[in-house]
Amino acid sequence: MTNSTSASNERPLDMIIFGGGGDLAARKLLPALYMAHTHCNLPADTRILAIGRRDWTREDYLKNFMEEQSRSFIDAKAFDAQSWDKFLALFDYVRVDIENPGDFQRLAQAVRPNSQRVLYLSTSPELFVTICENLDAAGILDATSRVVLEKPLGHDLASARAINDAVGKHFKEEQIYRIDHYLGKETVQNLMVLRFGNAIFGPLWQAPYIKSVQITVSETVGVGSRAGFYDHTGALRDMVQNHLMQLLCIVAMEPPVSLDPDAVRDEKLKVLKSLRPMSVADIARDTVRGQYTAGAVGGEAVKGYLEEANVPPDSRAETFVALRAHINNWRWANVPFFLRTGKRMQNRRSEIVIDFADLPFSIIPDGPRHYGNRLTITLQPEESIQLQMMAKEPGSGMHMQPVTLNLDFQQAMKQRRAEAYERLLIDVIRGRLTHFMRRDELEAAWAWVEPILNGWKELGDRPRGYTAGTFGPAASSALMARENQAWAEEA
Repeated sequence: MTNSTSASNERPLDMIIFGGGGDLAARKLLPALYMAHTHCNLPADTRILAIGRRDWTREDYLKNFMEEQSRSFIDAKAFDAQSWDKFLALFDYVRVDIENPGDFQRLAQAVRPNSQRVLYLSTSPELFVTICENLDAAGILDATSRVVLEKPLGHDLASARAINDAVGKHFKEEQIYRIDHYLGKETVQNLMVLRFGNAIFGPLWQAPYIKSVQITVSETVGVGSRAGFYDHTGALRDMVQNHLMQLLCIVAMEPPVSLDPDAVRDEKLKVLKSLRPMSVADIARDTVRGQYTAGAVGGEAVKGYLEEANVPPDSRAETFVALRAHINNWRWANVPFFLRTGKRMQNRRSEIVIDFADLPFSIIPDGPRHYGNRLTITLQPEESIQLQMMAKEPGSGMHMQPVTLNLDFQQAMKQRRAEAYERLLIDVIRGRLTHFMRRDELEAAWAWVEPILNGWKELGDRPRGYTAGTFGPAASSALMARENQAWAEEA
């Protein structure tokens, strides 16, 4: 099978969504496609085929799923009834039992001849292999078909390789889009411009001018209906191995020679391969696992993890991880990277914090011991970039206080900012691979994370309890304190 990532503009688009009646489709994919349609970012001759096991007609799907479930996830300010009706007209529903090869013949008849086919696998990764085999056997795939794979891709290195091998029998690497929605966030993509489009940061973006880097993804929600999945996954697999590792790569990578997909991903791969491996002693010292207990979030009482439905009473699944990582290269020698993620935390926030080094000597006697030069890149809930500096307080004397230079995207950029899934879906349709993971990236991330999982087992490590509505176990603060550092909210 030869490969072509650029489809002719004259070819109709058939987007085929496996799991078209699932939670991700309702909350993210269909609202993203609606916004792309409303803003004329879908090809004129587009059809969207929702694939599911329910014995629905097309009308059932539009009413029972799109109208009653997915529509509520579209921002009311962006909703337009006439545009919605035109969007619904793009859809068809095809009932397919993924385990039944014969059902794929029904799908083959629904796909238009000579269409550009984008296949979105919004299902459990255990089904990816079966779906690809049956698609190929039914003659649905061609040299320009593209497949989007949702995370998590495997539960360890061996299973990730097995999935990659199996999918690779039916698609070339250039046809595979391993999606991580964090790479579609405007501020994450803006980080590339911040770093490589501004001369002022270039000389300072390295040791010894940077003291430490913090990457935090905190959530206020619990495991909810995902308890069955989450208890076999945990925060390290669910968040660190993909989202946080990708953010680390963009912060730490060397300038690529261009924005060509492989040029960017080559540099990210170098970061992953430069991560210092953790020994069992390192894991005991430099990682913290947590599990939320009953508490209050947003003023409402919430259950502890072990009290959630479908969670075993003796579960050791971590809902919180904090760890210290090091990158073994000249740019980042001796600069600690602190990664943290957790559920049922005090607030919902995703941010990257660059703490610059203290001045070697202060000529200002009333100045603070540590100067607060800090770059904070906030991804959610609001996207912003803030640079904290020291300034003189008004009045006599040389008293100082921190002030912030703020880039507010809402005010600075008047253009509409698409959500991450919308932006990434448009990239798939247009054949842009830059913001998707390559196979060797995925496997390098697993190769670094897997020894941590094994080390926890060897140590018999149990997650430390933390009260819901806090920022995790006290041990995570101690992890920072050993480096004379503090998490951003504690500084």
